[in-house]
Amino acid sequence: MVEALPFFQFLGHYGVALTQAIYFVLTFCITFITGRLVVLPVGRRLIDRHAEIDDHARQPLRRLALAAVVLLALLLALTVAQLESLLRSVSTITAAGTLAVGYAMSNVLGNFVAGVFIYIDRPFRIGDWIEWENGEGTVEDITLRVTRVRTFDNELLTVPNGVLTEEVITNHVANDRLRIQFEFGIGYDDDIETAIAIVQSEAESMDVILNSPSPTAYCTELADSYVTLTAWVWIDEPNRSDFLAIRSTYIRNVKSSFDEHGIDIPYPQRSLSGAIETDKTEI
Repeated sequence: MVEALPFFQFLGHYGVALTQAIYFVLTFCITFITGRLVVLPVGRRLIDRHAEIDDHARQPLRRLALAAVVLLALLLALTVAQLESLLRSVSTITAAGTLAVGYAMSNVLGNFVAGVFIYIDRPFRIGDWIEWENGEGTVEDITLRVTRVRTFDNELLTVPNGVLTEEVITNHVANDRLRIQFEFGIGYDDDIETAIAIVQSEAESMDVILNSPSPTAYCTELADSYVTLTAWVWIDEPNRSDFLAIRSTYIRNVKSSFDEHGIDIPYPQRSLSGAIETDKTEI
């Protein structure tokens, strides 16, 4: 009996650890599955019922709800398995390692903070057409670390949130209306008033261009070889596909009307003058 005592102590020690591990796994799985099947669907329905919460806010809220379920399952599992001391050990190790990884995590933390500001300030939302210094596209997803943007070449850009908060962002669809600017060059011998009337009338004839505010056109520059006319028109509920279609149709219509009225769109011209002197040498 005396020789067998260490063996039974060995079994008893590892038996307790095995029991705690079983309690931990079962409690975590049951809590997590219950949260996924019950808590998250209820929370999702509550979020969807509030019309004032758009997709920009729904995605982060759903991720936070999932993180809360995981954290609750972890804490409850540690409590049932009587492993609260593990939490104290983990917190001590975490505090000790914070200084070591703090510098390496500075960019990650910076992007996280930037994601919070994007969520609060809402400079853009999911589905918006945005443009910054090095890219352009439609926002597909916003997380607390990165923003995913689909380019118009169907490429997916994963942009750190810190980049989007530090640069100037142009949100083309932030408002219900968008003003588009066009420039046309006509010859110096062409009638400016006739050309302006054509530019305005072609804009007014297109249903997709708003009449209020009305289209406007002015002579804005006397360039080297042409006179610049600038037109401003407004479109409703802007998106990039409509923007390109309207721009293309309007320019074609103006060009056709210019051709009908004999208004020229001149090419840039350069006049060279001078003389070349050569030495004549008799042989």
